[in-house]
Amino acid sequence: MGFGGGGFGGMRVGFGGLVVLGILSFVFKVDLISPFLGGGGGMAPVASRREPRVKTAEEETLKQFVSFVLDDAQNTWTKVLPEQQGVSYRRAKLVLFRDFVRSGCGDAEGAMGPFYCPADEKVYIDLNFYDELKRKFGAPGDFAQAYVIAHELGHHLQNILGIERKVRMAQERNPRAQKQLSVLMELQADCFAGIWAHETAQRKLLEAGDVDEALGAAAAVGDDHIQQMSTGRVRPESFTHGSSAQRKEWFGRGFQTGKVTECNTFAEN
Repeated sequence: MGFGGGGFGGMRVGFGGLVVLGILSFVFKVDLISPFLGGGGGMAPVASRREPRVKTAEEETLKQFVSFVLDDAQNTWTKVLPEQQGVSYRRAKLVLFRDFVRSGCGDAEGAMGPFYCPADEKVYIDLNFYDELKRKFGAPGDFAQAYVIAHELGHHLQNILGIERKVRMAQERNPRAQKQLSVLMELQADCFAGIWAHETAQRKLLEAGDVDEALGAAAAVGDDHIQQMSTGRVRPESFTHGSSAQRKEWFGRGFQTGKVTECNTFAEN
């Protein structure tokens, strides 16, 4: 997803990765999440790779759904970005994986979860993450899954708009601000996801409960919620993605306004 702390080769652990690490910490009673939240270097230990899976009809349906949502979101930004920012949109590519993938930002184990790589402009979606989002973190539903995709695409927008590069440079100049800048990046991606939801609502494609599902997913991947589940304590100074309340707030702002200018998380800090 972008760049910076706890990652490698231009990629950092996305919110999906933190969720998976939180689950592993809870199951194995080992703190696997602190190395990422503490600004350490390489990846923490992860579970060994799973055995090869047999493709199922359910998985094929999920793949079709993910592809549909990404295509719909990109069609939305192809229209919205020139209208609101005077900038042409260029389409990201989609890579679906389980357990392991090679990207332009480096190799990634399944514990990375979904992420965006600015080097190759691809959105990488770990299908295993959706199972965990539903079963372990209580955020089921199609629109919860769609939120994850739209969030990752939000990082692609930051790349197109030059925000990713500016923030990376600011992090390099001021390492102490690295985590706070990371939080602001993630919250802005949540807001951009909300804009897609806004446009979806304008086309009357939302069903009752869809927005609640997205807000539930946003809350489930808040740093405070993940830390509480994995370690039993919350360390705000180590946040890299934002609290549950912040993530819900910024997704909601994008959904309510539909305006890119309303997603400037950096102006309020």
